[in-house]
Amino acid sequence: MDKPLADRIRPTSLDDVVGQKHLLLPGKALRSLIESGETPNLIFYGPSGVGKTTVASIIANSADKSLRRLNGTTASTQDIKNIVAQIGTFAAPNGILLYLDEIQYFNKRQQQTLLEYIENGKITLIASTTENPYFYIYPAILSRSTVFEFKSVESEDIIPAVKRGFDFLSKEYNLELDVEDGVYKSISFGCGGDVRKALNAAENCFFASKTIDGKKIISLDTASEFSQKSSVRYDKDGDEHYDIISAFQKSMRGSDPDAAVHYLARLLEAGDLPSACRRLMVCACEDVGLAYPQIIPIVKSAVDAAMMVGLPEARIPLADAVIIVATAPKSNSAYNAINEAMSDVQKGNYGPIPRQFQNKHYDGEDAQVKGQNYIYPHSYKNHWTNQQYLPDVIKDKKYYQFGENKNEQAYKAYWDRVKNKTENSNDKKGKDA
Repeated sequence: MDKPLADRIRPTSLDDVVGQKHLLLPGKALRSLIESGETPNLIFYGPSGVGKTTVASIIANSADKSLRRLNGTTASTQDIKNIVAQIGTFAAPNGILLYLDEIQYFNKRQQQTLLEYIENGKITLIASTTENPYFYIYPAILSRSTVFEFKSVESEDIIPAVKRGFDFLSKEYNLELDVEDGVYKSISFGCGGDVRKALNAAENCFFASKTIDGKKIISLDTASEFSQKSSVRYDKDGDEHYDIISAFQKSMRGSDPDAAVHYLARLLEAGDLPSACRRLMVCACEDVGLAYPQIIPIVKSAVDAAMMVGLPEARIPLADAVIIVATAPKSNSAYNAINEAMSDVQKGNYGPIPRQFQNKHYDGEDAQVKGQNYIYPHSYKNHWTNQQYLPDVIKDKKYYQFGENKNEQAYKAYWDRVKNKTENSNDKKGKDA
């Protein structure tokens, strides 16, 4: 067959679409919008193989519009103009719904050309992207569109689609199936939330299996061979994905480079580059922090390099960064300080900003003390003088506690020396400590 199985059995109704319950269950926003018959410009954001194209096709059918598809990696401005030229002809009597896949590959000029036809109503756009649309899509298109996020499909939800795929192949080739227990689950749980990938694995498994007396024998071993690539990513409840991420960060925090690299490998093998990068950056800031503050730009550079080159090469700068984070000294003093400060703010445990720091230079008639009275630290020795910065109600609050690492203890020693020498002095600038 020329078309892959995923295309041959593509659902034609919303009830047959697997996953995306947060969008497609009755009463949810996208489903209600589709059932209203109105079709605004939409942007579908999410990973591959989770139903973006399928839902776009269903929308086009329900809206009685002609669906045209373009891919941002290969389409040109002329391709858009050719589609627009069909409007009002027998090819598109009721208008065109343009499904533009991978819109992030359209440059700014191409997106501006597309904007012209969106504004004059000649086309209705449904664009999809695997990247954050707020970073990659022209703001004027975003402002004229509604963004819906599609998520990886839960493994349990993919099982019916895999079974339907095998049943379809059985009828298509007029062959009875003998499917070993666990086959459907193995394929569904090994596809990393990608329905298309699961159906491709099912089709390959069907063709690779032996036919005995007119019956296809689908074994669990064969299914496992076609689905093992991403089996580390999800389990029945989606917990495996989060367990790996948790173990990844805790191994770096616990200064175990071997475990940290192991969990990095599992994330990358599952294709989850964004999660690996995000947790790596968080760990550098949260768990190493002020013990080695230079690590933050180092890790950021490694993450940038990884995102630029992509997999599989991304594993190299990420391994460098993970080992640096795992073997670096640790401090969570800044993490604790901001958490405690935010807790006070959220509870309303704060008062007016002291007068000397307010952004005004006059006092009302009821002010007991006239004048801003701000003391400029640079006018004093060691660029410091005693002054109350916190509001009165929390003036003695201590959010930050110096860590026991070499860096923070050096800072502490410096400020202890400076403040002990000058705390009771108002001398102007002299010799620094």
